[in-house]
Amino acid sequence: MSIRVLVADDQTIIRTGLRIMLNAQPGIEVVGEAADGQEAVRLARELRPDVCLFDIRMPVIDGLEATRLVAGPGVADPLAVVVITTFDLDEYVYGALRAGARGFLLKDTGPDLLAQAVRSASGGEALIAPSVTVRLLQAFADLPAGRPVAQPVSAVTAREEQVLLAVARGLTNTEIADALHISLSTVKTHLASLMAKLGARNRVEIAMWAYETRRILPGT
Repeated sequence: MSIRVLVADDQTIIRTGLRIMLNAQPGIEVVGEAADGQEAVRLARELRPDVCLFDIRMPVIDGLEATRLVAGPGVADPLAVVVITTFDLDEYVYGALRAGARGFLLKDTGPDLLAQAVRSASGGEALIAPSVTVRLLQAFADLPAGRPVAQPVSAVTAREEQVLLAVARGLTNTEIADALHISLSTVKTHLASLMAKLGARNRVEIAMWAYETRRILPGT
């Protein structure tokens, strides 16, 4: 079955470009378009797409609030959201990740990475454009979170610590498996355990926790 995508951007030319690129990819179908955040939230709730692509800056409701409304902590059945921005150091992106987004793309992303982003978000596995995401997390590692850093409900094991650091450096599951000489299923088991211990909803929040607890410092 096709991965169903909702595209939300206030610029018609951007929406059109994203739709054309996505519909040209096998197994991906754009099922809705929105020109503002309020419409994006309405369509997301109505259509229940597999992936939502939200511009970070939209009228009525911005991408940050739209993400929180469909993927935030209080949402019983959150949707997969990828935010789109013009700048890789946009101050709103960090907030979007906190609001529940699984990753982000730059607006000049080509069709291959765009398709990869959609498939990754749909599968819930990998960060989008890991090197860019890591740079953003590093850049905003020192911003106040507005709350104390969460403590794990039980101790993180040595192997989980290795997986945690690999995720924070932007490695995919396959790359982690190769680097640590373990199976892909074992990587997924460690990730599930980390999410449970840290109260994280996805690997983005695992990576953010690594930066917040200074396990990885900017530039490392």
